[in-house]
Parts: sequence; structure tokens; C-alpha cells
Amino acid sequence: MTITGDDLLARWLRRYRDVSVPGLRLVCFPHAGGAAGFFRTWAARLPYGVELYSVQYPGRQDRIQDDFAPDMDALAGPVAAALRPLCDRPLALFGHSMGAAVAHEVAMRLEEGGSGPLAGLCVSGRPAPDRARRTQVHLGGDEALLADLRKLGGTDEEVLTDPDLRELVLPALRADYHLIETYETRPAPPVETPVHVFVGDADPEVDGDEAAAWSRHTSGAFTLRTFPGDHFYLLPGEADVVEEVVRACGPVDPWPSTP
Repeated sequence: MTITGDDLLARWLRRYRDVSVPGLRLVCFPHAGGAAGFFRTWAARLPYGVELYSVQYPGRQDRIQDDFAPDMDALAGPVAAALRPLCDRPLALFGHSMGAAVAHEVAMRLEEGGSGPLAGLCVSGRPAPDRARRTQVHLGGDEALLADLRKLGGTDEEVLTDPDLRELVLPALRADYHLIETYETRPAPPVETPVHVFVGDADPEVDGDEAAAWSRHTSGAFTLRTFPGDHFYLLPGEADVVEEVVRACGPVDPWPSTP
């Protein structure tokens, strides 16, 4: 069976804001254990002309029956293929935590395939590839995973304590931690796409030097923006984060469109 571009798009992307002639397409990549719906609320904050997509990793929400991606190639490769038809308009990527690494890999693949440079690559809450921390939380079992979630914040305590809810979230979390903790960055030249780094000033997962090191991974423009908050600073600071993403990756053409 031949898988078409439309099939890939429907499988991997959820569109939360449709624009007839977008000035910018923004594609968001969730954190480990996260799902596309994490970014649904961004739709109401985007300016006229910005179309919003979020990547749906396999094994969660409406893809609960799909096998988890075993490694980065199995995740970034199909997403890049799904996004290529969307590159007829300016395209920006935003990834948080694990999603930052996935978005970077997708940007590299799009450029290698002739679909770049993009309007922007926004990486949030993750050290630069050459400064990635080596952790093995996925080897510690369920309690180690839950302890790490508590440390990072951003997860409702009910999810961590209710046995039924835990059983729903733990398989995806375990698979994602395995993927990102065994991920090795492949040798590649810096992307030409501008890179914009977003980080919380109290994030235990990335410090200022680790965030600034992303500058070595682009030959284009580079910016670093620090927000108040921990690893999930983007939840209370959503309005400011969305505004900064659009500012960094714009300008957005004010073409006639229907949000």
C-alpha cells in the first residue's frame, strides 16, 4: 500500500487553526509523554494569518493503538515527510523539551531535502545537542519516571497518584524517555534556519550556558529568551511565549484568510 503525503499529514499532524492563505504555519512538538492537545490552547492566542499544527506522536490519544517510535529516526523521518507539502508557505517549528530535539531533527531533514531554510526553529527547555545531559531515568522503573515528572512540574498530581490515570500515561512516558535518553545526535552541519531558544529561569533541565550553546547549531540568526518559571514555564506564561514565537518567526503576511 502506498502512503501518500495526505495520509502522512493526517497520521502525524493535528490542525488546531485553519487559515485559507496562511502567512505562517506553526508546527508544535510536545514533550516526553505529551500529546498534540498540549498546544491546542495556542490557537486562540495566534494573530490573524497564522495556521497551527501540533505533532501527534504514536501511542497516545487518537493514536493509542499505534506502536511507539523506537528511535529518533522513526519519529523525525515521517514527521519531516508529512511537513514537506506544507513548505509552500513560511513554516516555523516549536518544540518543548524532548520536542525540541525532535523539531531540530525535522528541521535538518527538511533542509537536507531542499525544503529549507525554514522561517524559524524555536527550541524550548532543552540543552543544545552538544551539551545534552546523559540520564537513564527510563531504566529505573515506574517510580523513577513519576519522580522525574514531579521534579519537572507541569503534570496534575491526580495523574501521578490515581492508578488508572497512571496506567494511561506511563507507557507513552516510558517509551519517550527511552527514545530521548538513548538518542545520539548524528553528525550534520548547522541548519541555515534561524534558531530561537526559550528557557525558564528556574528550569532544572537546562542552564544558561547549555541554552546559549544552541547558537553553534545554526548559521542563521540566533536569539535566546528567558522567561520566569521552571521547566513548564510555558504553561503560566503561554501568552508571552506565543507572542514571542510569532515575533521571532514573522512577519506574518496579512493576507485575506479565514481563521
